[in-house]
Amino acid sequence: MKTETTVQGLNASLTAARLGRKTIGLVPTMGNLHSGHIQLVQEARRYCDLVVVSIFVNPLQFGVGEDFDRYPRTLDEDRKLLVDASCDILFAPTVDQMYQQWPQATLVTVGGLSEELCGAHRPGHFSGVATVVSKLFNIVQPNLAFFGEKDYQQLAVIRRLTADLCFPVEIIGVPTIRAADGLALSSRNAYLSPEDRSKAPLIYQTLNWIAAELLAGSREYDNLSAKAVATLKSQGFEPDYVEIRSTDLLHPESTAKEWVILVAAKLGQTRLIDNLLVNIGKDPELRSKRPVSASRKA
Repeated sequence: MKTETTVQGLNASLTAARLGRKTIGLVPTMGNLHSGHIQLVQEARRYCDLVVVSIFVNPLQFGVGEDFDRYPRTLDEDRKLLVDASCDILFAPTVDQMYQQWPQATLVTVGGLSEELCGAHRPGHFSGVATVVSKLFNIVQPNLAFFGEKDYQQLAVIRRLTADLCFPVEIIGVPTIRAADGLALSSRNAYLSPEDRSKAPLIYQTLNWIAAELLAGSREYDNLSAKAVATLKSQGFEPDYVEIRSTDLLHPESTAKEWVILVAAKLGQTRLIDNLLVNIGKDPELRSKRPVSASRKA
């Protein structure tokens, strides 16, 4: 595995693959890798000739009072995991490499999708995501890019961004990886105290309770959300929201047959997010379709 820390070096490493019309896959991360990230790399490995993983703690994604300075930076350990996962190139740029002038003057904003849910509680966050992903798409020029479905709203923002700006990139959502007790894997789980870690699976249990109610015929969306919020509060969580939406993140109609249930809640000093896809006639946790372009790899 090569490690590149500059845009120039990365371009040099990708030249042969581009000239050979190889399928390039990109997995953008902020490091502190866990099994969920490695699943993204493995999916990229299945469908691409060359896999690039970026590790960049993006300052644009962090608001005032958020955890940019204390966000875990574990590059040496991450590098070992990526070698084991057969990553071809690790791109680990500095802030100066990604943003030649700071603060960044040009920002990318995806209207509509970015203002609600997490966007309402983290102003500017999705503009930071959209800006850095746009830069990575321009730098790497991937054919496919892989993102976890745990960050459902982020995935929706990136899909819209890619379509609206005509990036020639296929976006692949990869299902959430969970611990044995149901907690969605996240780099921020490391912040949880032992006591809070024991409580954290209640988020997934709450999602499954709402899913069961929907599958049983309930369409009292606001009432279900309110009960879920009360349950989380009773166990020490500070919920930002529990929302039942259609899969395009609009509010569902009473005749809806497919939903995504989304939650964000603080537990101690740690903000956790999760979601669950539900479809009448199918079990929760719908799986993403495999990429149409997968056949491009021999």
